[in-house]
Amino acid sequence: MLSLGTSMGMSNLTRLPEFILLGLSSRPEDQKPLFALFLIMYVVTLMGNLLIILAIRSDPQLQNPMYFFLSILSFADICYTTVIVPKMLANFLSEKKTISYAARLVQMYFFLVFGNMDSCLLAAMAIDHYVAICNPLHYVTVMNHGRCMLLLAYSTAFCYLHSLLHVLLVNRLTFCASNVIHHFFCDVNPVLKLACSSTSVNEVVAMSEGLVSVMAPFVGIVISYLRILIAVLKIPSAAGKRKAFSTCSSHLTVVTLFYGSICCVYFQPLSSYAVKDRIVTVNYTVLTPMLNPFIYSLRNKDMKQGLEKLLSRIKFQMNRLSTTNSNKIRGT
Repeated sequence: MLSLGTSMGMSNLTRLPEFILLGLSSRPEDQKPLFALFLIMYVVTLMGNLLIILAIRSDPQLQNPMYFFLSILSFADICYTTVIVPKMLANFLSEKKTISYAARLVQMYFFLVFGNMDSCLLAAMAIDHYVAICNPLHYVTVMNHGRCMLLLAYSTAFCYLHSLLHVLLVNRLTFCASNVIHHFFCDVNPVLKLACSSTSVNEVVAMSEGLVSVMAPFVGIVISYLRILIAVLKIPSAAGKRKAFSTCSSHLTVVTLFYGSICCVYFQPLSSYAVKDRIVTVNYTVLTPMLNPFIYSLRNKDMKQGLEKLLSRIKFQMNRLSTTNSNKIRGT
């Protein structure tokens, strides 16, 4: 009977009804300024990435693999921040900063899905740059629409299965002590630190399969750019070299921001995870998705022109609608 009671007690403790997200700061005076800051960043992220998607979809000159992957990256960034930021904003204004057990798993799952999708898309864009610079005569046949869709399908399937594996491993853990997550969302490492049962399987999987899932795209990016560098150095003219490097500069900036912060947070033992990692996490969960539209548009002539055309069309439609409404009012 004692054994049965203990077992039932442990089963109940395994399913804590809710968890508390501490957020970036526990000081009450910080909550409203942080709310205003992250609300602005979220709105800028949504508007910037949405404009990128609309510009690419509406401009015939931007119908090529590079911009196809960029539009998917913008969509993934919108989803990525939406998984995290709305709950964070709600918690800034709430005294009860809780999240249910099921919602915790859902947030963790989609955070991993879209985070890994960003990684795969950055690798696909690097391959696209490599083919465009190193094999321009065969670019259209190598990077055709069918292969781009296949690459996207494989990447998406892998991201969903990879994320499902980690969420199922977290779901099997026992949580019987604290329910306070020292983070602003349900990231894997802070949740694992709350577990009473052994997390050795989770850590082994994270440092093997998880490491491969992050490093495989990164290795693909490094190899692609090494090949690009070798090809560019063979270009005789300085103008040709500058053009080739300018084509890759935006993508390299995003890769550095994204992978630099990920390496700081995840390539370390679970025991060394600290509060400072929360600040670093903001870099790739909020800051990088917000900056991506600016990075890709400010140094890309075609993207600039596409955005200008889109904004001109929007302005024209708004003026036309305004004129129509004015005529209706005069008519009545």
